[in-house]
Formats: sequence, C-alpha cells, structure tokens
Amino acid sequence: MTPSPATPSPASSGQGPASAQGPADLLITGCTALVHDDHEGIAFVEDASIIVRGGVIEAVTGGASAVDAVERIDARGQVAMPGLINCHTHSPMVALRGIAEDLPAEEWFNDFIWPIESNLTDRDVELGARLACAEMIRGGVTCFADHYFSMDTVAAVVAESGLRAHLGEAYFSSQGTERGPEGREKSLEFALRHLGSADGRITTALAPHAPYTVDDADLAATAELARAHGLPVHLHASESRDQTDNSLARHGRTPIEILERTGILGTGTSVLIAHGTGIIERDLPVLERAAAAGSVAVATAPRGYLKFAWGTTPVRALREIGVPVGLATDGAASNNSLDVWESMALTSLVQKSTEGDPRWLTSRQALHHATLQSARAVGLGERVGSLAPGRRADIILVDLTGPHTQPVHDLAATLVHSARAGDVRTTIVDGRVLMRDRELLTLDLPSNVRELGERLPALIDRSHGKRIQEYDT
Repeated sequence: MTPSPATPSPASSGQGPASAQGPADLLITGCTALVHDDHEGIAFVEDASIIVRGGVIEAVTGGASAVDAVERIDARGQVAMPGLINCHTHSPMVALRGIAEDLPAEEWFNDFIWPIESNLTDRDVELGARLACAEMIRGGVTCFADHYFSMDTVAAVVAESGLRAHLGEAYFSSQGTERGPEGREKSLEFALRHLGSADGRITTALAPHAPYTVDDADLAATAELARAHGLPVHLHASESRDQTDNSLARHGRTPIEILERTGILGTGTSVLIAHGTGIIERDLPVLERAAAAGSVAVATAPRGYLKFAWGTTPVRALREIGVPVGLATDGAASNNSLDVWESMALTSLVQKSTEGDPRWLTSRQALHHATLQSARAVGLGERVGSLAPGRRADIILVDLTGPHTQPVHDLAATLVHSARAGDVRTTIVDGRVLMRDRELLTLDLPSNVRELGERLPALIDRSHGKRIQEYDT
C-alpha cells in the first residue's frame, strides 16, 4: 500500500512519550493511521503505532513502538481509522429489510411499515437490534444513534454487544400507544434512566418523531424538558421537499421554522435532525441561529432518498453556516443495509451531481463527515471521531490488500470509493475488541437469525388493519 503523502502535526498525530504505568492494554502496530489535522482536514501517518490504555488512546506515533502490551495487533497492510458512526437509524427495523420496495413514502408507511410495527413485541425488537449490532460491528460502525420503540431492550443489546450508542425512545402526539404526554414522559424516563449506562457507552436523547406527527404543544413541552434536564433532542424534520411544501401550505411555516417557534431550535437545546432533504433557503438563517445559540446537526442517509426520489440533504449550504452533517443509513427497511461505507460514497457522489461540481464533495471531506463530523452530530465530538490522545479507543482496521483496493494512488479515494464494509477486519470500542479477523466476539449471530426467522410470520401480518400512525404530511 502506497498512500498519498501527508504529514500531520504532532498534536494531531499524538506523538509523545509513552506512559510509564506498565504494559498498555492494547498496541496496534504497522498500520497507516487516519488522523485529523489542525485545519479541519485529515492526514495519514504511515507505519503507525497506536497505544491504548484504560479504553483511551494514549498515543499515535510514527514508527515502531517499544511499549509492552497485554494485547497486540499486527496491522500491516491495514488502515486504522476512527470507528464509523451511524448518526440516524432504527436498528430493530432490520427485521423488515426489503418488506416494501419501489413505493412512494406514504404507501410505504401506511400500507406496510406502520401496520407491521403495530405487531412489535420486545422480543422482536431485541432480535432485530442484535442482528443490527452484528451488521454494524462487521461494517466498522462503533457508535449509532437509534430512534425507536422499546428502547430499554435496545439498550440491553448495546450493553451486550459492546457498541457505543445514542438512544431515544420515540413517540407521537396521536394514534398508537405512545401518545403525547404519556409518550413524552416515557421518553424522558428512558433518557434519564440509561444516560451513562453500559459503562458510559450509552448517551440518550428525547425523541419526538417529527413535526408532522408531534403537535406544537408537545414539541414545546419537549423543548422545556430538554432544557430542564440538559438532554438533546433527536427527531425527523424536513425529510422531503413535499413535507416542506405541505407544511407551508397548512401552517405557513416550514418544519424547521416550526422547530424554532416551539423552542426545539435556538434556545440552548442540542438537536439532531434526521434527513433534512426538504431544507430550503429560508431555513438556513434559522439553522444558523440555532447553531449559534446551542447545537444543531443534520444526519444524511442518501440511499433511502434515492429510493424515495426525495432529493438530497443540502450538505454544502449547511457546512457554510457551521452545521455539522453526519452520515447515516436510516433503518434497513428503507435503506436495506446499515452500511455507512455506502453512505459515505453516495454522499460524495450525490453531492457532486447535485452541485454540478466534481470538486465537491471530495474523498477527504467525505471521510471528515464520516468521522469527526458524525461524532459532533451525536454530541460526542470531544470523546470519539478521531485517533488522538485522550479520545476513547473506538478504532477500526481496514484491510486494503484485496484486488479491488489495489493499487493505492490516493488513500482517501480508495477508502471512500473502493473499500467496502467487508474490508473491515477488526472493530474496537473503548479499547475492547468486538471483532477480530472478521470473527464476532460478543454476539451469537446464528441463533439470533434462526429465532427471528421463526417469528417473522406473526410480525409481518397486516390482516388486523391497524397501524401505529398515519403518514399524512
């Protein structure tokens, strides 16, 4: 492997003396390490060593390391990267992968997804979440933001799997079991109960579904709870241009403007907005004010937008006003996979096409969105997202020796446009190896798949005629 040359600053590469505390917990040697430079860019350290102690990266150094370690990984021919972050998904929906294809969004929701979801049990959620975690570990995802139901069950699976997660219990204002005040209270109780659980790997958020399913009163009450308890908010908004146009026709405001009016945006609350393909020019000042007053980020999941013919998230405009854009897959029922590598490549390609500019979005920019910007989007920008001293040791090792990744003329381009999820050899979270040489170490996948298959007939039955909500934007 001969990557394009890049020399990071000492601060970004973490060069410095090793600790005198005795053997490190983990030493990775011989890799090419992706690091972040001092100019919001990325760089590569060749023949690097990464020292991990107590779940934290102690140093990233060029050349061999003499540090003794309890566990060692020889990563020659591999790239060490910050673990990928899936900034918005519904992990249990892997059970519905491919259940409804080639449909407009309203038919997809009303005729398939929301009737089927009325059948969900905690066991279905558990099996789906476990399958999703296995898929993400194998694809180099070390952290995911989940927005779904029965989240106590998902939290237990996260603890079992060893992954990091940002979890929110979803609710609506009408229809279904989690209504208005009841659903809001359940979301709050979940967020407070699980904040910092799984040895600190779980963070939490309040999770109203969207402005078209949660009324203004409930959004305003959610904003008050978020401020009172210091919790972020994770929700869908401006998912498509149709949603924006319909909101303007009905309310005289865009979904983004409704979020500002109800206090979700712009009053010190940290907000993660899923999708935003319907964000229009008049929304940009609102988002810029929100970014200045608190924190706002957008998660983009381009594959699903292509399937629904929704357009794309205005990544360039958001970047210009200081709003981080993290990469996501959405649920596998719409996206068909939880592959953030695919999201990274598609984000770059779709942005080039939309902007009519082959110089935007570059491979290095795409890698920045997949790592540090995604970490910022889920509120973890100071803890993960880069390989640097003091960051949690969420690391993946990517094998670039395969024929589809050789030769390497531009390492960033190879990672974005040639590498695949299956090239991830090792996945590490908090210094713990969750997958080594493609072997899952924390989850029993075959028994999970077998039981999920046995439960599918009851889960996908739609003869009852019920649905948890109505898609009517």
